[in-house]
Amino acid sequence: MSEAKATKGAAADGADGGSTAGAADGAPDSARPRRRQARGEARIAQLLRAAADVFCTSGYTASSTNAIAREAGVSPGTLYQFFPNKEAIAVELGDQLLNRWRDTYGAAFSQSHIELPLDRMLDAILDPLIAFNCENPAFSVLMHGSEIPGRVTEGHDTLHATMLTRVESVLAGYLPDAPADQVHRIADMVFMVFKAGLDLIMAHEDEERAAYIQELKTVLFRYLDPLVGDDALHRAPHAP
Repeated sequence: MSEAKATKGAAADGADGGSTAGAADGAPDSARPRRRQARGEARIAQLLRAAADVFCTSGYTASSTNAIAREAGVSPGTLYQFFPNKEAIAVELGDQLLNRWRDTYGAAFSQSHIELPLDRMLDAILDPLIAFNCENPAFSVLMHGSEIPGRVTEGHDTLHATMLTRVESVLAGYLPDAPADQVHRIADMVFMVFKAGLDLIMAHEDEERAAYIQELKTVLFRYLDPLVGDDALHRAPHAP
């Protein structure tokens, strides 16, 4: 389906029933395109929410546009007015989630958090990252898998590298005398421990999830405290 056809379909889906309807309710002609646009955006958001649920329930590979349309409560024809196939839906949803993840980790690594004591710093950084993943389980589904559209996986890989660089930069500030390769290894280990711990957290719910969150924080604290804890931060360079 061409882009022009999709645009035409989106406008038709959001229309109020024709130009005479707009005249009848007294709305100016200029208001109708805005209404159509708002309705089209609402329909897209509805379809993306449905896709997220279907991807989480069935996995990306086993999901279908028919299942997504059914979850959204619309006909497959309505879905095709906005998205030509499942891949296009995944790309749009993946882009939105990646942008929100980028905002989340950007806020988590704020300078004010980095200046906190280690235990509070871990809370301030990890809590929003974990909360995002728990609230958006489709993010994990779309970031992994052999059949995920390349654009989504490329965006994830780029973001992964950016986050690892950010962790490394934070550690370098705490370990100014450490060799660069050592700082990189520590950052890599922290990042991989976080990812493994996140998988366990996502596999549980309620009290068990909270317990695994605390376990992850404990592991990272015990690993980092001898390196970047308060004593290490305030230790003079010449001290034994």
